[in-house]
Amino acid sequence: MPDSDCILVIDQGTTSSRAIVFDHRAQPVAQAQKEFPQIYPANGWVEHDPSAIWSTSLEVSREAFREAESQGRQIIGIGITNQRETTLLWRRHDSQPVGNAIVWQDRRTADRCQAMIADGLEPEVRQRTGLLLDPYFSATKLAWLLDQSAGTRSQAARGELAFGTVDSWLIWNLTGGAVHATDATNASRTNLFNIREQCWDPWLLEQFNVPEQVLPDVRDCIASFGETDKDIFGRPIPILGLAGDQQAAAVGQCCFHPGDIKSTYGTGCFIILNTGDRLLESQHRLLSTVGLRIDGQVTYALEGSIFIAGAAVQWLRDGLQIVASAADTERLAIAAADDSEVIVVPAFTGLGAPHWRSDVRGAVFGLTRNSGPEELARATLQAVACQTRDLLEAMADDGVSPKSLRIDGGMVANNWFAQRLADLLDIAVERPRYLESTALGAALLAGRHAGLYGDGEGGWDDLAAQWQLDRRFEPAMDRATRVAALDAWDAALQRLLS
Repeated sequence: MPDSDCILVIDQGTTSSRAIVFDHRAQPVAQAQKEFPQIYPANGWVEHDPSAIWSTSLEVSREAFREAESQGRQIIGIGITNQRETTLLWRRHDSQPVGNAIVWQDRRTADRCQAMIADGLEPEVRQRTGLLLDPYFSATKLAWLLDQSAGTRSQAARGELAFGTVDSWLIWNLTGGAVHATDATNASRTNLFNIREQCWDPWLLEQFNVPEQVLPDVRDCIASFGETDKDIFGRPIPILGLAGDQQAAAVGQCCFHPGDIKSTYGTGCFIILNTGDRLLESQHRLLSTVGLRIDGQVTYALEGSIFIAGAAVQWLRDGLQIVASAADTERLAIAAADDSEVIVVPAFTGLGAPHWRSDVRGAVFGLTRNSGPEELARATLQAVACQTRDLLEAMADDGVSPKSLRIDGGMVANNWFAQRLADLLDIAVERPRYLESTALGAALLAGRHAGLYGDGEGGWDDLAAQWQLDRRFEPAMDRATRVAALDAWDAALQRLLS
């Protein structure tokens, strides 16, 4: 294929929309990014304006497209990756949203989930979906939207409304309403999709009171998702690949084989372990999910989710205003007093795996007159490392003990944080040269479809051979210091959980 051929990736995240163009060697050659507002209508509620999701995605996509084509490059396909579980409902006839998008962090349906747990439904839900009953997932969010105004459910039953996670919303708008679809990775995060049978599950739809008429078509991660309306880029461009952000990051980190594992530090932290064709059922409340589906063949994954990671750094910047940028946290963490006993538990929207406590909120322990911005910054970064330890410990109890961990996302540019991860996990931590693994993964999926990447005899292994290490962080903390730090974290956590 011509060296000028490129893939445009739309990476729609929780706090910003980004577009990156990757060339024939899967190297970034153009990009644009724009933040959009977070909406907090009530305690524990988090919303996005669907029009802001679309307008920022469109703006950055056009900007990256123009930059790349001004260099003489040719966009031959589009890949999409997205914040998962965030739930949207819109009218088919005019593409207008029915209310704001309910974000994955939102806790408003906690009571509904607890009622379903009390009714004894969680074991069967978990058996079918690999997920727990928690407001994190899309099903109760969608039911809430359907119940908010008179006539909405009857409209849904008549097929006049469409539900989607963010990927479906983008595809709908990109294709001018011609395609209502999702992929198996995003579908597997809704609590409505049977990951064993690979279909929307009638029993689940009944339990969550969701009409099947609103559901999108579920396709492979490498598939045709239609073409963009010609007015968007001046010509139609095929949409060729799609995966939820964490599964896309696993592709970008070349976790193609059973046992491969990565951890992404964006707004939240998400660890994905490739389990191949084996659906591993965790005994410690980790999630079984679809890692990929290609040519109808499913690769399963075990996942641990931390709701607040980079969002805690954003809190330091925007809430406490003790840093001007995320990069400042490294300097502050290094300067913090070694004997500080400050512990931050950033449970701003509850605790994810392995605790799954939507009722818990954040706390700070151990403040003294000597505590300042340095100690708070270090404690916040360390909290994310400690929560990562909790997830890996749960995986170890499930019989999986990785010897190293590949990391990516904005937080891992911080050397202090990456080293503290290695120290507290007591395993090697590997950081790639290119940190935006989520966008890269979507590019690899779309590019594979277009014949641009991994189309030779070696396939995915050829791509894996191109993975480049930036730095490997080896554990350097003595055992006594590590145990003391983790014991202090565990004690603070128990005070919140009790």
